[in-house]
Amino acid sequence: MKVTSPAFEDGRPIPKEHTGEGRDSSPALAWGPVPKGAKSFAVLCHDPDAPVVSDGGYGYVHWVTYNIPATATGLSEGEDGPATGPTDSGSPGYGGPMPPNGHGPHHYFFCVLALSCEPDLAPGLTLRELLGTVQEDVIGMNRLLGTYERG
Repeated sequence: MKVTSPAFEDGRPIPKEHTGEGRDSSPALAWGPVPKGAKSFAVLCHDPDAPVVSDGGYGYVHWVTYNIPATATGLSEGEDGPATGPTDSGSPGYGGPMPPNGHGPHHYFFCVLALSCEPDLAPGLTLRELLGTVQEDVIGMNRLLGTYERG
């Protein structure tokens, strides 16, 4: 399964409109081919460069969305899946890049998980809770890497 975005290429900068300094809308994502046996998808965005350590994790969670049906081959710009969990700011839905000024480039991993479970997980799961719940159901995964740096 390959993950792409019309907003940026793998390893390249994320446009400002998809950051906390812009419209803060999630970039459109596409994925495929869908792995055989997939019944749902989850999409995550994580910044491991953020100088934050909490709840046994590191970095910063920017997006947790799931219960996306297996018929989906992507998400449109600004679209969440049917269920969302909180970002590390505590808000549901997408929260775009906003690294500290002068901190250098941060790396944002947009991960798509193909799952063998039905799209009926409870809403509001944190990244940790989601991964703990679907651990045995992950049948495919890939990511798209974007970068962002503030002056």
